[in-house]
Amino acid sequence: MAKVLVLGGGFAGVEAAIFLRKQELDVTLVSDRDYFYIYPTSIWVPTGEATKEDVSVPLDKLAFAHGFKLIVDPVTKIEAQEKKVILQSSRVLEGYDYIVVAMGQDKIQHTGMEHTLSICGKPEEATELYKRLSALVQKGSGKIAMGFGGNPKDTSAVRGGPAFEVLFNVDTYLKRKGLRENFELTFFAPMEKPGMKMGHNAVGMMDKMFEMTHIHKKVGSKIISFEADGINFEDGTKIESDLTMFIAAGTGQGIVAQSGLPLSEAGFVVTNEYNEVEGFEGIYAIGDSASLMGPDWRAKQGHVAEVMARNVAYNIFQHAQNIDSKRGYLEHINILCVMDTGNGAAFVHRDDKGGKMIPMPVIGHWMKKGWGWYCRNSKLGKIPRIPGM
Repeated sequence: MAKVLVLGGGFAGVEAAIFLRKQELDVTLVSDRDYFYIYPTSIWVPTGEATKEDVSVPLDKLAFAHGFKLIVDPVTKIEAQEKKVILQSSRVLEGYDYIVVAMGQDKIQHTGMEHTLSICGKPEEATELYKRLSALVQKGSGKIAMGFGGNPKDTSAVRGGPAFEVLFNVDTYLKRKGLRENFELTFFAPMEKPGMKMGHNAVGMMDKMFEMTHIHKKVGSKIISFEADGINFEDGTKIESDLTMFIAAGTGQGIVAQSGLPLSEAGFVVTNEYNEVEGFEGIYAIGDSASLMGPDWRAKQGHVAEVMARNVAYNIFQHAQNIDSKRGYLEHINILCVMDTGNGAAFVHRDDKGGKMIPMPVIGHWMKKGWGWYCRNSKLGKIPRIPGM
């Protein structure tokens, strides 16, 4: 039986481990934390609508449900040519036929980042956002700024959606508290038209949502630095802020950068459309670790990472049987999300034919809640998986 080592316990890594086990392969998953974190539903942690525990699934329960081995121990070194992995405990993992790199990405660093919190960073940051927001609510007023950055070397490594979601959720939360008029909310981003990946229609609708909710907007100027009381921009302006949430753009993972694997200009592992690292037999890269091929509007998203994971499980099984059959991910490149606002949502879809954003008042919020329930329970094997999800 072929032995497969999966590095990473996020969407890509967990999905790979589950589907590799469906092929009855010997699978070991390595993660730096003992739980799978459902980032798309963590948007409700800052407003207290969910807790860290609500949006986490213990990895040992997933391992038991699907029969893969689990090692909770951070990876400190990958020697790709030798197919050797060294863990923080000094444990050496070798002798595997296949390695799947699904370790995510690092974040581009900005001066003063310590003065910000991210909804897409360490899970503890979402909990800290809740504490900081609660303190401002207790005070009764404040200035809140939320935004995201870009990576000119790889525009697919931008997380814009969660920034919009948390901002609109905070707006709804403050209205329910009867305090909205006491707070100044500002969205910021360095690009001229943030959200353009979703299409012209979506950008126009986002502008209308900002106007309707009286959220200020600061776009089109490079972020110079963050301070305890705000954000400085290249055009000489400054946003004053008591609480700053910032989602930095992604860049290549530091450990992967030292692995000897081929990297893109932005530091992501270069693969073909089958997620094979050419020149390294039996090594694959998926999810945020991989350089994403496709059109200019492409974006690293969880559903694409899971497509990659399922394909790699199929490709590894076929390769182990000496069968020349492969599945690629390019035909599955699209942007797909339900952008939650706390009291509703908008369905967003973008493909080669264009983009659209469809408002879904009230029901959209509960649809996303339902997806979170589905994600947790289907991965645990408690309910059937919907084909393709």
